[in-house]
Amino acid sequence: MRRKHVLFTGLIMAILLHLCGIHTQARELTDQLGRQVILPDRPKRVVALAPSITESIFALHREDCLVGVTRFSDFPPQADHLPSVGSYISLDLEKIVALKPDLCLGTKDGNPKAVIHRLQALNIPVYVVDPRDLSAVMDTLLAIGEILNAADQAKTIVSRMRSRIKAVTSRVATTTYRPRVFFQIGITPIVSVGTPTFIHQLIVMAGGENIAEGPTAYPRFSREQVLALAPDVLIITSMARGEHFQRIKNSWSKWSHLPAVQKNNLFVVESNLFDRASPRLVDALERLARLIHPELFGETS
Repeated sequence: MRRKHVLFTGLIMAILLHLCGIHTQARELTDQLGRQVILPDRPKRVVALAPSITESIFALHREDCLVGVTRFSDFPPQADHLPSVGSYISLDLEKIVALKPDLCLGTKDGNPKAVIHRLQALNIPVYVVDPRDLSAVMDTLLAIGEILNAADQAKTIVSRMRSRIKAVTSRVATTTYRPRVFFQIGITPIVSVGTPTFIHQLIVMAGGENIAEGPTAYPRFSREQVLALAPDVLIITSMARGEHFQRIKNSWSKWSHLPAVQKNNLFVVESNLFDRASPRLVDALERLARLIHPELFGETS
């Protein structure tokens, strides 16, 4: 019954597009949640429901079809000039509908289900992605490339990503030393990253040991607990900017017995480079590998 409803909805959408003078064909695809979704063959008005999706569309050079993005879609800079439809966890349905999209690209991690269901009820197709690791990010880029008729560009980007990943992991494989890494993403309270996160995977691939690993995605710590863990490398990031970063770095610097302080391994990194499921995660991997293993990349810490 549900499948018949989806097909009927797609047929109605195709008829409406034809009556409006937009000659296109509908096609049925399976999104990353396993749902059958009827999409236009050549989307012309796309709303990206997460910053990572916005980045992917620009990477594919299909920003010409992008008519709306979510708040904090700040990369590349051109994205900041597009109409905002709220944050990805608090979407503004009215703003989305007002943009008259023929396709929305959403994400399982964050987008409210109620808004997705409402968009579908309004005959606005929503293709949902669910990238959980670096491999899935590449699969997602290939899927978006197929949807936006940029398959060749997507394949080229993914091929380059795989080559860069291999270059990092091959170099890291030449050493058995695995520095103990604490990656701080929250200031008050102190929050780190557990095993089911992108950043954990990047730490391991970059040749480090994530000392906050475990089943909790974003575990909390007291300052005393972090000091007891004695990380060799301490990396700080946050949604905060500017002086907040430096203030936290300076506060850790006071603990002279901390191995990360003794080895001058306190670093600040850009949050939007590490927490978005976009092609730039490879940039994050390369950055992390150089911080954890400067000796392997001809750098000094």
